[in-house]
Amino acid sequence: MIDNTDLSSRPDIIRLNGVSKQFRVRKDNNLKDRIVHFGRHGKAFREEFTAVDEITLDIKAGTTVGLLGQNGSGKSTLLKLIGGIVAPTTGTVQARGRMAALLELGAGFHPDLSGRENVYLNAAILGLSRAQIDERFDDILEFSGIGNFIETAVKFYSSGMYVRLAFAVAVHTDPDVLLVDEVLAVGDEAFQRKCMDRIHQFREEGRTIILVSHSAQQVQELCDRGILLHRGKLVFDGDINRAVDGLRDVLADREVGEAPPEETIHPIQVKGIELIDDEGGTIKELPTGDPFTIRVHVDTLRPIERWEIGFSMDTPLGQMVMASNTEVLGVTLDPIAGKTVVDLRIADAGFGPGDYFVNANAAGVSEPSSHGLMRGATLRVRTDDTTMGTVSARITVGSSVER
Repeated sequence: MIDNTDLSSRPDIIRLNGVSKQFRVRKDNNLKDRIVHFGRHGKAFREEFTAVDEITLDIKAGTTVGLLGQNGSGKSTLLKLIGGIVAPTTGTVQARGRMAALLELGAGFHPDLSGRENVYLNAAILGLSRAQIDERFDDILEFSGIGNFIETAVKFYSSGMYVRLAFAVAVHTDPDVLLVDEVLAVGDEAFQRKCMDRIHQFREEGRTIILVSHSAQQVQELCDRGILLHRGKLVFDGDINRAVDGLRDVLADREVGEAPPEETIHPIQVKGIELIDDEGGTIKELPTGDPFTIRVHVDTLRPIERWEIGFSMDTPLGQMVMASNTEVLGVTLDPIAGKTVVDLRIADAGFGPGDYFVNANAAGVSEPSSHGLMRGATLRVRTDDTTMGTVSARITVGSSVER
């Protein structure tokens, strides 16, 4: 098992040196142009699109890496390069160990084969012998939860069934490296939780995970390291929280690069989040429906005349269950200069049983600036109701003879 305590002692399991990937795109994008230019293959009728541009990086064994970037930044192409799905135009990619990739919905499945046949086909491609697949088949089927549909051709599967089976195969092939590209956004909450639990288990076992996700909470929970791409270029590689901050800068059309000094990034900062009951005591859990207060501690490096604060609450899978902010609430906050606290009282919230993460964000209006604290507090909700999920309710059942 990889030593998870000393990063410097881990060997490199993936190396990219000067890797670029270009795709050829035809300029004749409509039927008329294609007819006029039919048979002409010169450079005047095509152009090169650079999806990944001169990337050099090493990934050590046993680390969990999040690939971040807006749509079209090159994340998926980079993951395919690492997985050997596509070859680089220039540069080299070196990878060691068995690699399992969940890159596209249904990728690697033959539509006319049954689920069972695709299990054997995919597992064989990933390096398992027939005897090993026989030994693990029941576990794969149980994990996927698709039951008798295992004998059905996969072209009749829903997107959720595709992902269930593909993930089940991938995690039962004992991969040294697991590549995951957004496919876990498909499927019901129970299966997503099962997948996340298995990814956590892989982390504890010292396997390498490279994850593409649009959920900031998800990558911050799972990843040791963040790699931020922008227009095919690597613009940040380091702490996952700073990578997420960089992604927010990209989405806000700010200049991206090395993180500037702290005072330049966050003139306003969220320093902490507390959960308070109506008696003023700090809480970590409460019965559903009981009121509570989200207390947000904010600090500024200089006075800010107009500002706003918002919060959200998420499940462990990163699904938002509630959010609001002072603008939506029609509340104007007093000018801030230094440390202050903002109390947001929550009443009549019918949360279902389970854990909920509390996030807060403070933003200047008179001076453009923003800073958020993700998962600054955790609330555990108890309920005696007989419902599951994120909403709690009391349900009564009646029946009568239908005439």
